[in-house]
Order: sequence, then structure tokens, then C-alpha cells
Amino acid sequence: MLRLPPHQTSFPTSITDAVALRVSAGAAGAYVAGGTDLYPNMKRRQQEPKRVIDVRRIPELNRLDVAADGTLVVGASVTLTRFLRDARVRAGWNVLAYAAGEISTPLLQNMGTVGGNLLLDTRCNYYDQGYEWRKAINFCMKKDGDTCWVAPSSPRCWAVQSSDLVPVMVAMDARVVLAGPDGERTIPAAALYHDDGMAFLTKQPDELLVRVEVPALADARASYRKVRRRGAFDFPVLGVAAWAAFDPAGRVSRARIVLGAVGSYPKQVPDAAAVLIGGTLDDDQLDEAARLASKLAKPLDNTDFTIGWRKDMAAVFVRRALEALRRP
Repeated sequence: MLRLPPHQTSFPTSITDAVALRVSAGAAGAYVAGGTDLYPNMKRRQQEPKRVIDVRRIPELNRLDVAADGTLVVGASVTLTRFLRDARVRAGWNVLAYAAGEISTPLLQNMGTVGGNLLLDTRCNYYDQGYEWRKAINFCMKKDGDTCWVAPSSPRCWAVQSSDLVPVMVAMDARVVLAGPDGERTIPAAALYHDDGMAFLTKQPDELLVRVEVPALADARASYRKVRRRGAFDFPVLGVAAWAAFDPAGRVSRARIVLGAVGSYPKQVPDAAAVLIGGTLDDDQLDEAARLASKLAKPLDNTDFTIGWRKDMAAVFVRRALEALRRP
């Protein structure tokens, strides 16, 4: 049986108190809400905080509503179940409800949170093992070692960003609000991520993710398509989010395509999205956009399926995501 390492848990009821506790704990502290990522990592000794700061009792982090300007406001501690079942989310941002429903199982959706999925630890076949297994290969660069076993000569870690919500949030130009010792700051969701399997977040360690703000779709449409081995509870080995805004004549005026689970951060594909501008998503446009997008998909031996097949699927699933935008 895997057991949690010794630690203390605090239950602050305000953002200020939570941040103060995290600052005082230093490198030995960690925020937690649902714990579906942190606690398994602790059991595998991938993360070993001495003080865990449970933020579920902070009212602001449980907010879920629509602002006066039509922006969807989602507190970081809102559970995935509550989020995907909310009538307002399903009516105005159904792609987000769909993506949340693709995460894990209903049991874990009851515990897992929107914020937790956005901050999900990067994954890798060599890292996501028990302590004894990792010790047997002399650990890896991401925890306790100095070698990336995916690319042993590489100076960096290649663990992949495997969230389902992240590509969609980036494609929809969502914003995240972070609170730290110096107050709050708001950044685009895309700016939250680094292209590095270890230092994969731009969020400072003592900053708390407070909420996510998602613009209304208005004249736009969005879709998400996912590749995984099993039809349920698997992390994506490829996630494709597509977003397009349309003018009154039905032509694409703006577009974004984002690839998830093919790198350490969500990869935007502006060249592929540019192909769609001014058109009506005809077959030639979709074929060219899929071809260009697949060029950025350069999978390594760090997740499921063979490398070649995963790369081939990038073009297939980009096209499927764009096809879904044809239907209002």
C-alpha cells in the first residue's frame, strides 16, 4: 500500500491567510484543493511537502457565475462535476463542459477541481512510477536525478502537459487570476505555461490560482477532441482545441488552434489557424490547417502509443476539431 508521507494540513478561510501560510512554509509548502494530482504524487514521493494548505474553504475560490459583461468566472476550487453540470456553462460554454467531462472518472470529477486541472503536473512514462521503480533506474531529471530518460543527452525535461481543460482555455483566450504576497495579477491562460517539463508554470510557488475568466463565445464556436487509449479515465496523449469567430457572412474572421499533450506546454499553431481566415471552413482549408498543425506535433517516447502513430493522429484530430466548428 502506498502511504502519504508525514505532513501537516492547514485550512485557511481567506486568500490572504492561504498565501501567508504558503510563504511561511517556503519550499516545504503546497496548495491543495481536490488533491487528485498532489496526493498520488506524494504517495509516489514525487512531491513531498511538509505543510499542505487546503484552500477549499475559501469562498472566493468556490465562485461560479457569469459576470455582467458575459464573462464566465470560475473559482479555482470549483469541482469538475459542479462545473460540467452547471446549466450556464453547458448553455454558453458547452465545449468546456465537454472537456471537463473527458477528465478521469465521475468519482474523481467529484473531487478534482478546475484549478487543479489547469495546474496539473506534467507527465512522463519514466516519472509517473512508484518510488522503487524510479530508484531502480536511478531516478530522472524531474525528481531526484540528473538524466531525462526520454532524451538522455538533453539538458531539459520533456514531461508533457496533459490537461484536458488547458488547450480549450488557451484557445478561448481565457485569463487566470493569481494572488501572491504582492496582491493579485491577471495573465492570459497561455502565459501560465513554460515549455519545460520541470518548470512548467510561470506562477510563482507562493502564488495561489484564484479564478479563471472565460470570455463569452458570442459570434465564435469552439471544439475539443482527445486521443487516449481507453474510452474513459485516461489522460490525453493528444488534445486538440479549436476556436473560430465568424463574420455576418459566415466567414472566419479569427481563429486559434491549440495542441495539448504533445509538449510541456499547450502549443498554439498560428500558421494553421491563419489558413482559415476569410474562408468558410471548406475541405481544402481544413486539410491544409491539419497538415500545418501536425508539423508541431513531435511526440517523444514519454506517453502511450507509438511515436509515429501519435504524430499521424495529430492531423486527423485537428481536422475533426475543425469539422466540428462547421456546425453552429
